[in-house]
Amino acid sequence: MSGIQPSRENKPFEEMASLDKLIHEPARLAIMTALATCSSADFTFLLQLTGLSKGNLSSHLSKLEQAGLVQIEKRFIGKTPNTLISLTPQGQEAIERHWQLLDKLRPDTF
Repeated sequence: MSGIQPSRENKPFEEMASLDKLIHEPARLAIMTALATCSSADFTFLLQLTGLSKGNLSSHLSKLEQAGLVQIEKRFIGKTPNTLISLTPQGQEAIERHWQLLDKLRPDTF
C-alpha cells in the first residue's frame, strides 16, 4: 500500500456507477442523443444515423419505449408505412441528466 487515500471529493468511479446503464449503452446513447436534438425522427433516419440493422434498432427502441423514454408512433404517409420516434418528457430529462453527469465526470478523468 502506498498510503495514498482517495479523495472524498473526487469519486469518479462511484459517479460513473450511477450512470443509467439503459441509456449509456452506445447504440441507445446515440439514439437518445439524436432524438434530443429534434422533435422527432423516423426509423429510417435513425437507421442511417446509427448504422444499426433494422432488428437491432427495433430492439433498442423497444427497450427505450418500455422504460418510458421514447414514444413510437406508427403511421402511414400516403400508402407507405412510417415509424416516428420522439423522446418523452421523461426521456428528455434522462438524457439531459446523463450528459450532465458525463460532463461533470470529464474533469475528474484528466
